[in-house]
Amino acid sequence: MVDLRAFQESQRCTLLGVGPMSVNCVDATIELANQYSVPIMLIASRRQVDSVDFGGGYVNNWDTRSFAEYVRKHDKGKYIVLARDHGGPWQNSVEVEKKLSLGQALKSSEKSFEEDLDSDFDFIHIDPSVDPQGNPSQEDALRRLFDLYAFCNEKALSLGKKVMFEIGTEEQSGGTNTPEDLIDTLEKVTQYCTDAKFPLPSFVVIQSGTKVVEMRNIGAFHLPVRVKGELPIQLQVPMMVNICKKYGLMMKAHNCDYLSSEALSWHPRLGINAVNIAPEYGVAETKTLISLLRSHSLEKLADDFLTCSFNSKKWSKWMFADTNASDEDKAIISGHYVFASNEAKEILKVARKTLSGVGVDLDEMLKQAVKKVLLAHLTALKVI
Repeated sequence: MVDLRAFQESQRCTLLGVGPMSVNCVDATIELANQYSVPIMLIASRRQVDSVDFGGGYVNNWDTRSFAEYVRKHDKGKYIVLARDHGGPWQNSVEVEKKLSLGQALKSSEKSFEEDLDSDFDFIHIDPSVDPQGNPSQEDALRRLFDLYAFCNEKALSLGKKVMFEIGTEEQSGGTNTPEDLIDTLEKVTQYCTDAKFPLPSFVVIQSGTKVVEMRNIGAFHLPVRVKGELPIQLQVPMMVNICKKYGLMMKAHNCDYLSSEALSWHPRLGINAVNIAPEYGVAETKTLISLLRSHSLEKLADDFLTCSFNSKKWSKWMFADTNASDEDKAIISGHYVFASNEAKEILKVARKTLSGVGVDLDEMLKQAVKKVLLAHLTALKVI
């Protein structure tokens, strides 16, 4: 595996974590990483990909092991960093639906982490922020973090593997962390790792002023005006980066979808070490799919796919409370959630066959659409 810290420092870039929204998205990521000889993280959430014990995930119906095997098989140059994104209790809908207690949910998430490590994941994000009873206190969140950190480190040690860790939550406030909160957290994490003789985590998630709603980023990062009560991003973020450096950690920003190339280009300038982007790739693929179908007079297939996606209601978590988005907008937002559903697979099967008859390779076109967005991000972040 490529040394992420060494690469980031030598390139003075911001590393990219890509949500594996579909097979085409995964293929596009692998191909670009190998074409340009650069590391890219594939960041699978538990809802996207999980162990077979949890029914796998919505991305291509992959379970953890089959996903890892697919990536390793196709990543000839070994540039892909396989990462678990938001691992932890109640991060899989099965644990929520079963109404597991805290103890049960922690044990359940340990089983998921164990499968990650057995499947040679390189990177584990431990996020103990989800709780059906409400947001846990910092003390409770740290206690859960330390329990899971110990479990993962001891499991990795038993397997003779060196694994990177990320801590922190994606809480989409649209604002930023306070320096005082960050210092307090990192003091406690550093003390815990020292006492337990565990390596420090590699990354810590920092709220850098990003928030994804519908198909927009409404956080403070790209706003031309200051947010009341907060320092300007240009002052606040470097302060956070320097705090992370003091403790030997790298800063990672989540929810960087739909930022302009100009906004993304500020990330390496401000010293942000890495970002995560996910739904934007799924939306790009879905938009291209609908456009292709309509441009080849396959309106019924387009409408059938949009209906399938809309009926899934997977768009609901992304909407403004007073949204004026159309049903089609909602369906485009949630398209990637249903690519692997039986209904959508039948629609796509017919579409592939029909389009191939006129010399159009549907999956290649969709992959190229995702690649175009990926290339823009990699360029703005100075990875390439």
